[in-house]
Amino acid sequence: MLIRGRYQGSSFFELLETEHPELRPAPRLAGSDAGAALASVPHGTTVLAFRFADGVVVAGDRLATEGHRVAARDLQKVFPTDSHSLIAIAGAAGPAIEMARMLRIELEHYEKIEGEPLELEGKANKLSQMVRANLPAAMQGLVVVPLFAGYDPRRRIGRLWKYDVTGGRYEETEYDASGSGGLYARESVKKAWQPGLAREEALRIAVQALADAADEDRATGGVDLGRGIFPLVCLCTATGVEEVGRETIERVYREQVVVARTRAGA
Repeated sequence: MLIRGRYQGSSFFELLETEHPELRPAPRLAGSDAGAALASVPHGTTVLAFRFADGVVVAGDRLATEGHRVAARDLQKVFPTDSHSLIAIAGAAGPAIEMARMLRIELEHYEKIEGEPLELEGKANKLSQMVRANLPAAMQGLVVVPLFAGYDPRRRIGRLWKYDVTGGRYEETEYDASGSGGLYARESVKKAWQPGLAREEALRIAVQALADAADEDRATGGVDLGRGIFPLVCLCTATGVEEVGRETIERVYREQVVVARTRAGA
């Protein structure tokens, strides 16, 4: 919305595009070495989200890769965007992390201008606009395919959305996963998911799914007991976003995932 040539709306993203387009994140790979440059861009891999009794679970492994090399072993792929929503990123790590930060600023800016937080579906729409704006970079290989989830206080349920590279958004009523190991994580969740999951069972399913994905996909990091690196698991409920502690993830992995695998192999 322009009034006398100045932007007057409540969107920080649109304000940036209108008033200072040169500051808008716009990653590009230029020149004849674009292919080599793309191979050196760290990529985040597997993230997942699903509903449980009290809200929604969002989790991701920690590995980032550059082609066949390890770029980072402890990359953060799940980001709170406000008190009741989260984004999980997969794809080109730099643009994806920038998008997660921009969405957080966008929601803070909206709340300051309007005096109240945006509804959950509106937040999902904002992310859709950002994914669509990244399409030129995606056509060069810098694809960002996030998951967005949160607790809807109006409906009193957890909700989640997936996106395609054009910004199309699709609400999933149960679960979904993204990234190179997303297929394996999704199949793992599919086998165990049921309506009304308790918190402990939801944690087990999330850790199990990422462990299963790591077994089948070399670009997905599993639990690294030697380095003390564990998947990042967050819960979003009526009380807000909660990051599950490393000790809890380790306990769930040792007592439930490892034990179940040992019994299966016995």
